[in-house]
Amino acid sequence: MRSIRPSFTARRGRNTRRGTSPVLAAVALASALALTATACGSGDAEAGGEAASSAAATGDGKIKIPDSLRDKLKEHGIDIDKWKNGAWKDWDRDDWLREADEYINPIIEGLWNPDRMRKAEDPDNAVEDSDLTGEQGVTDPTPEPVDATAVSPAYHDNVPEAGKVFFDSPEGTMVCSATVVQDPAHPGKSNMVWTAGHCVHAGKSGGWYRNIAFVPSYNDEARTTAELQNVPREEVAPYGVWWGDWAQTSDQWIEQGGATGGDGAAHDFAVIHVTPEQGGNGKSLEETVGSALPVDFNAPAATQLDRITATGYPAAAPFDGETMYQCQDKPGRLSISASDPTMYRIGCTMTGGSSGGGWVATGSGGEPALVSNTSIGPASAGWLAGPRLGEAAKGVYDSVSGKFAGQ
Repeated sequence: MRSIRPSFTARRGRNTRRGTSPVLAAVALASALALTATACGSGDAEAGGEAASSAAATGDGKIKIPDSLRDKLKEHGIDIDKWKNGAWKDWDRDDWLREADEYINPIIEGLWNPDRMRKAEDPDNAVEDSDLTGEQGVTDPTPEPVDATAVSPAYHDNVPEAGKVFFDSPEGTMVCSATVVQDPAHPGKSNMVWTAGHCVHAGKSGGWYRNIAFVPSYNDEARTTAELQNVPREEVAPYGVWWGDWAQTSDQWIEQGGATGGDGAAHDFAVIHVTPEQGGNGKSLEETVGSALPVDFNAPAATQLDRITATGYPAAAPFDGETMYQCQDKPGRLSISASDPTMYRIGCTMTGGSSGGGWVATGSGGEPALVSNTSIGPASAGWLAGPRLGEAAKGVYDSVSGKFAGQ
């Protein structure tokens, strides 16, 4: 039986083009509550960071939700009784645009089952040659395609930080790629995941996506689509399903980002803070998978890097989204707009679904570090581009880390 428990509701932080650290306003909504068809979690949460109480049973053994919590949830678009019965599927256009300034992601236990994961599609974020015209700044010639190489199983042994992000959009169930990254506030115990902005928020056309969850080492043994039929969830999610209890992307992506044409691509990054769906065993995501990558916000320019390795789960043809792939190439430069930072670009035949996947290079400290993520590529495949991370990206990263620093 599925259950649903409120997580956190967050307003997006503000980060200016000068890289000002975002200031977050949040409403904590008692993340430990569990709501089922026969019993509802209890607790009381107030705005402004006031304490939230634990769930409490009534004398007849049933769990009661205080009216104050119900009212607070409704303020942020959640009617508990309706939501647990599938109201999250209602993408009323006015409501979705209203929620563009809010992140709402109640945990629905069991929602992401193997069948639903397998049927998730890639979000379209392609560009055409005609999009790359006009005053672009510095752009190098289009790189030669580099064939994506399948990562050898078990994926956890080779790229333990990599995984998939699943989410629901008005167009249906979607999938991206993502990377476990270090949390400076919790060394060795990070619950932070790096992905693309367009994997958590629709940009200028809408709001936050729903039911965002991360699955590290998805399909760890590289089973085929046929072999994944009717398997238990542990076979495709060996390290569990981790729900986003906080997400943040850049203001530039929210204000400029578009599904096609490369709009907002230079700021197309996001950080998700996650929590285990079923409470876990007290271990963080980093402890569970055994690794997390540092993020380099001062990485060398493309002309100074020998190679970048991009990892992801391409889902658009000719790929099926079930297998992890990588591309390695010396990066070039891509500038869609002269007013935006120049992006990295590499030859790579990975397709949609690899969006958000980590780009790793030797960072400024001399060790492997995440320096970008897959953002855009042409509809015909052949190359990928990702933002060069700077002050704006660091502002998002530090803000998410700081939010949970005392927890």
